[in-house]
Amino acid sequence: MDIQRIAAFSQGSVGGNPAGVVLLQEAISGEEMARVAAEVGYSETAFAVAQDETGRNWRVRYFLPESEVPFCGHATIALGAALGRQGGAGTYSLELNNASITVDVEASDDGMLATLRSPPTNSRAIAEDELQDILDLFGLNNEDLDVRLPPARIHGGADHVALVLKDREKLAAMTYGLDRGRSVMRKYGLVTVMLIFVDADQEFVVRNAFASGGVLEDPATGAAAAAFAGYLRDIGWPHKDGFTIRQGEDMGCPSLIEVSMDNTKGAPVRVSGRARTIQ
Repeated sequence: MDIQRIAAFSQGSVGGNPAGVVLLQEAISGEEMARVAAEVGYSETAFAVAQDETGRNWRVRYFLPESEVPFCGHATIALGAALGRQGGAGTYSLELNNASITVDVEASDDGMLATLRSPPTNSRAIAEDELQDILDLFGLNNEDLDVRLPPARIHGGADHVALVLKDREKLAAMTYGLDRGRSVMRKYGLVTVMLIFVDADQEFVVRNAFASGGVLEDPATGAAAAAFAGYLRDIGWPHKDGFTIRQGEDMGCPSLIEVSMDNTKGAPVRVSGRARTIQ
């Protein structure tokens, strides 16, 4: 089995979020995918099975070392880079567990550039008990939050919580217990908790706690970026059809996520990033 290791949302030869990518001509069992993902050891591994001889249509599943998730943005960007290297630039159709999406691929001076079209987005206010549990997890309180962007449950293929902090230093100091974080995230069905600082109206600094996947923090999270885009659109934030997320800076793994969208509430958004091969 050919396992490719690719860092998505990288900045040239550095940064990005590592993902495993496995391209298959025939399906294998979910148990085998889970075993391989655990051996790879990255936060996610994408398994893609060719659906025809064109090489443009694929059935995709995403596995963490501990479980399966319905969608993973950075693994999709990594998959796009692998498909582009194998089949050339263009659009690839991906059939997920709960949605159908596409990824567009082109070559660039800094490696492959991939753009995924996300599943539909939605957002809603967070319940008070859920918010309190999450604030307690990170040692935060309501006074730490930026009132311009209220806490919310956000969705763009998977479920996340967005907490926007008013102090960049609070974001840099993020800490929590991994076991407790796993318990809280699983209790509320969350993939990540997204902690955010507004650097400008169209630029955000982000840390994504990912205890549900068995790791303290994700250096780049495309699914959460898509969900956050839907949330900004829902509340009428001046996004001007797109924005940039800087992630991984506080963990020494700088990553760059570009998001574009229109003003149609609930519509998919486009999430772009470069990818580099991990030797």
